[in-house]
Amino acid sequence: MSVFIIAEAGVNHNGSIDLAKKLIDAACSVGADAVKFQTFKAKNLVTKSSQKAIYQKETTSKEETQFDMLKKLELNKKEHEELISYCVNKKIIFLSSPFDLESIDLLNDLGLKIFKIPSGEITNLPYLKHIGKLNKKIILSTGMSNMSEVKEALDILINSGTKKNNIIVLHANTEYPTPMKDVNLRAMISIGKELDIKFGYSDHTLGIEIDIAAVAMGASCIEKHFTLDKNMNGPDHKASLEPDQLNEMVRAIRNIEAALGDGIKRPSQSELANIQIIRKSIIAKTKIKKWEILNENNLIVKRPGGGISPMKWDEIIGTKATRDYNEDELL
Repeated sequence: MSVFIIAEAGVNHNGSIDLAKKLIDAACSVGADAVKFQTFKAKNLVTKSSQKAIYQKETTSKEETQFDMLKKLELNKKEHEELISYCVNKKIIFLSSPFDLESIDLLNDLGLKIFKIPSGEITNLPYLKHIGKLNKKIILSTGMSNMSEVKEALDILINSGTKKNNIIVLHANTEYPTPMKDVNLRAMISIGKELDIKFGYSDHTLGIEIDIAAVAMGASCIEKHFTLDKNMNGPDHKASLEPDQLNEMVRAIRNIEAALGDGIKRPSQSELANIQIIRKSIIAKTKIKKWEILNENNLIVKRPGGGISPMKWDEIIGTKATRDYNEDELL
């Protein structure tokens, strides 16, 4: 099964529908499976006095509240419909993370088949029950959580009506950008083993090496923020990939997918022709007369293959030649 690659546009559209479409174009051009935005009403998401995260203060106005910042980044229903239609024409899956109950209903009404739950909602019981009862495919991010919180969230989703095999759990870290020492990629494997669930990785590190490592470790889904320009104003641009980096990541993931194979150890189709060239055979070291005893003095192992395998050496030593052999002739 192919790794599901989500190009996370998030709020990097800066409130512009035209910029959002350019982000969709970029995601399409690199071969991502889906492009994901964020759906919320600021009034339902934060109090008007809520402070911004440290990384948000560093990338946006310090005087601005989180409410004011988010208010400018809302997408209304008409804009959602326009972007969904645009994605249909571009043959890429439209995804969005809902951040409140109203937004869950909006995305459901718009016909979304996959729901992405952001890390901040993993301890939101009413939210989890509301989204769980829809029995959609769910991708659950787990930043800031421990294993017991992930298990509890899963139990709520499943008990509310979502089938377990419709859920993918993403290991994540919510610091933008995530320091390498805090990635703890082995926790992704722990999630899969302990919870017996499909797993993946939502990445906020700079660069693409962690995404590549996650795929090599068995991730079935990768989510990565991207932007058209890291220097644009907005909270997430600086911790996002630009299109050329996103392209490099997708290409690397597809190469790794192909390279992982089926796990059966056998010669590949491409190397079968090399067996006769690179392997060796038992060869006449000197001229050998018919009925002469074959021994270490008149036999040697050399390329090419195709003759008697050197693995038969002990069986051949001490027997008699059945005909004459010239030097360097295969037995």
